[in-house]
Amino acid sequence: VQLVESGGGSVQPGGSLKLSCAAPGYTYSGYFLGWVRRGPGLEREGVAAIASDGSTTYANSVRGRFFISKDGDKDILYLRMNSLKPEGTAWYYCATTDLGLALGPSGYKYWGQGTEVTVSS
Repeated sequence: VQLVESGGGSVQPGGSLKLSCAAPGYTYSGYFLGWVRRGPGLEREGVAAIASDGSTTYANSVRGRFFISKDGDKDILYLRMNSLKPEGTAWYYCATTDLGLALGPSGYKYWGQGTEVTVSS
């Protein structure tokens, strides 16, 4: 299993970024994909997750600003992040599981190496 994130970087508060995760074989039926972040000195936090049928769930802290999607043809998972706040500074990880649609980081089985996002003026 190899998940590879990209798209991180530095952005000013209020800005946007779009993260990508190459997830070969994991965008089809039976698997659930998600984004988990870990800010400096903080615990891991599930941000968003998506099922193979397109159902999604979001953390309250990002709902309405972050949008998760996937391209089944390309096997790529995305996270569009709008109106970023300084507390969005974190390493963002792509992860997958077959257990169900949920945000809890402990439920994911396979993880990427992460991509770093810094939100600062």
